[in-house]
Amino acid sequence: MRENRRKNDFGKRGNYQKSSTGKSDKNLHSKFNKYSEKNDYDFDENFQLEGRNPVLEAINSGRTIDKIIVKKGEVEGTLRVIVAKASERGIVIQEVDKNKMAEISKSNNCQGVIAFCPAKEYVEVSDIIKIADDRGEKPFIIILDEITDPHNLGAVLRTADASGVHGVIIPKRRAVGLTAIVSKTSAGAVEHIPVARVTNIANTIDDLKKHGIWIACADMEGQEYFDAPLDGAVAVVIGGEGNGVGRLVRQKCDFSVKIPMLGKISSLNASVAAGLIMYEVVRQRRGG
Repeated sequence: MRENRRKNDFGKRGNYQKSSTGKSDKNLHSKFNKYSEKNDYDFDENFQLEGRNPVLEAINSGRTIDKIIVKKGEVEGTLRVIVAKASERGIVIQEVDKNKMAEISKSNNCQGVIAFCPAKEYVEVSDIIKIADDRGEKPFIIILDEITDPHNLGAVLRTADASGVHGVIIPKRRAVGLTAIVSKTSAGAVEHIPVARVTNIANTIDDLKKHGIWIACADMEGQEYFDAPLDGAVAVVIGGEGNGVGRLVRQKCDFSVKIPMLGKISSLNASVAAGLIMYEVVRQRRGG
């Protein structure tokens, strides 16, 4: 009875509507970012700009920038302007020591600043929902909570494109962005699957619920995924490689699903788990 009741409720929210406010995800961006010395970013060898003028021009032109790193020490002159403008745009800024900067630099003349740009421009969450609406389909979204391995992200994007996902949402911090490795691993899927990058996953989940989208969390404490109601408007949350889905994000989800583990290993690679659940959504939507 409880499961039937959940399915009925799921169906009600599945009749999603556009938000009455029509607001995009832009209001989730922070206004200011303090320096972070935590190395939470895998520096990719491609898609990086070096030098004060190129980085400043990229900021002024509105180009999407995942992160800017500056050499630890006094911030002066043009570098001060870069930091101020990057902060206004909500770009993550990280200080690194001189040796790390030299290791990352490809030009050997980076002038104390390097900007990392995505392999492809990000979209807004509202754009993903509009894609589903334009196709006359129930939204099907994947949310990745702190996936740091670019190979995992690339594999998820490849399967997402193959299984008809309308878009993928990733966090701004403590997660890999659309790097060259991600692009290569995705086998070209990065060019076809929209990816939104948000400041706060928990707040984004609240916004998705306003659109009638149910949130399913991949978690070992949930019901088996082939018994869960995944045929409506749904966003599936997949956790990071080490810690899984964060506590706050997990609490925001409507229900949890698990993949039965029958052998000695207790968990699956994040991209493998995501693939299994994505194709369960496909199966249920086809009435299988």
